[in-house]
Amino acid sequence: MTGLRYVYAICHPFGTPLQAQLTGVAGDPPRLLHHHGLVAVVSHVPERDFAEGPLRSRLEDLDWLTATARAHQGVIDALTVVTTPLPLRLGTVFWDDSGVRVMIEEREEVFRRTLERLHGRVEWGVKVYAESEPADGDRSGAGPGDGLPAEKAVSGRDYLRQRRMRMRTNENMWQQAEAFAGRLHETLSAFAEDSRLHAPQNATLSGASGRNLLNAAYLVPREESEEFVELVDRTKDDVPGMRVELTGPWAAYSFAGEE
Repeated sequence: MTGLRYVYAICHPFGTPLQAQLTGVAGDPPRLLHHHGLVAVVSHVPERDFAEGPLRSRLEDLDWLTATARAHQGVIDALTVVTTPLPLRLGTVFWDDSGVRVMIEEREEVFRRTLERLHGRVEWGVKVYAESEPADGDRSGAGPGDGLPAEKAVSGRDYLRQRRMRMRTNENMWQQAEAFAGRLHETLSAFAEDSRLHAPQNATLSGASGRNLLNAAYLVPREESEEFVELVDRTKDDVPGMRVELTGPWAAYSFAGEE
């Protein structure tokens, strides 16, 4: 099959075969390209979509991008079952096998150093959400006495005092939530070999409810993953109104920083 070479990851050689029915980006099964004692996991992709110009346009097509990202991640997930992959950026493409070999030679020392550091380790993601409340707790939007009989109207002074109390309660809630997220990160970081703090997710983009207070990744030896998961589970009900989400195990995207 002709076409460009799409590169998913760099690995040490491994003996366990990938899933027989595994397909990659553009529907082509991944294959292994050995060079200098390393392995590039590649597949063929059409030039009409993945040459520099078309690819730039395609990346603006959300449906195409989503399908491509899923196929890319599917190959990385399959690799994570049998080895420790060093994932490359989505859309890493070369003209032919020779281009892939040159890339390996140019970055060989970095690849080897990073693979050694990540060997036998996986990434776990932890997010903490606090259910949001209106800033002042006043859901009605009405002023003191608006639409109420005179005898039931709240005085301006009482209204302001109640408003201040609601604001103080809300502020205390956020302080407790942030303290919980901080304690959890310290606990998990002490257990993990390494950790990364990512920017909180935008609720509008993620679709997740509540305010994202912690968005972190943790590098954990594969054989210690069960204990890590139990550690997260034990914290989930520590503070009411908090939601802890655990994802993984993933290839160590967040820790391939030398890439």
